[in-house]
Amino acid sequence: MAFTQKTYANNPSRGDMARLVDGIAYSAVGGDKTTLTLLRPWEEAKRYPLVVFVQGSGWTTPNLGYEIPQLSQLARQGYVVATVRHRSATEGYPFPTFLQDVKTAIRFLRAHAEEYSIDPGRVCIYGTSSGGNTAMLVGATGNDPRYKTDEYPDVSDAVNCVVSCFGPMDLTMIPKIQNPMDGVFLGLIGVNDADTVLRAMSPYQIITADTPFPPCLIAHGTADTVVPYFMAKDMAEKLSGYGKDVRLLTVTDGPHEDTFWSQPLVEDIFTFIKAHI
Repeated sequence: MAFTQKTYANNPSRGDMARLVDGIAYSAVGGDKTTLTLLRPWEEAKRYPLVVFVQGSGWTTPNLGYEIPQLSQLARQGYVVATVRHRSATEGYPFPTFLQDVKTAIRFLRAHAEEYSIDPGRVCIYGTSSGGNTAMLVGATGNDPRYKTDEYPDVSDAVNCVVSCFGPMDLTMIPKIQNPMDGVFLGLIGVNDADTVLRAMSPYQIITADTPFPPCLIAHGTADTVVPYFMAKDMAEKLSGYGKDVRLLTVTDGPHEDTFWSQPLVEDIFTFIKAHI
């Protein structure tokens, strides 16, 4: 049997390596802790751009592990990535709780930038499905006092760029697709007026020519039966018509999640993020 041996130099800076820090409590409203998971480069001497990721969950409790294998690629390339839980609309937390939670997470991470090796001036919000909707709302409502909470109120929750994958853009269309009083929408609306809530949750409705909105990437599959492709196309065309910086990535025959994803698509999303933070 042949014997082979190979020698490697050590890696004192631990460059290109990343680690996961789980269960970081960023909010304690009412005594209930809401947490995030952090992927961060091993080398702590530098300050890294921050990507805040919101996993799709139908505005319930996100499964943080779904995209961590892909997001770890970004962390190994020199980005701090926070994948964020928020409170669930089906557990008594109507809109705008999920939006307030994600904004609180952004402020928390900026407030703890030194501890987590973050450059607070370079922040991207990235989400899928309901998380993509959240990302668009975060981009459209930077430092909006309506969505500020008492946690880190003096810290900015504005971002430098937005990535939204198959996120619903116009919730006012929901009554034409399904009964908005069914399922999770009942929880999102709570005791409030349904039309008012659905409009406030709709990036397509709230973004105007005068809305400050950062560079944006929207990705969507043409075979999505959960959130129709036309929402992405209409949103991109509206942003473009307003002179906003927007890019639309179309996945031919792409469904909602699942085979929507490919490594070339992930790499194009990461290229966009790197160009803007």
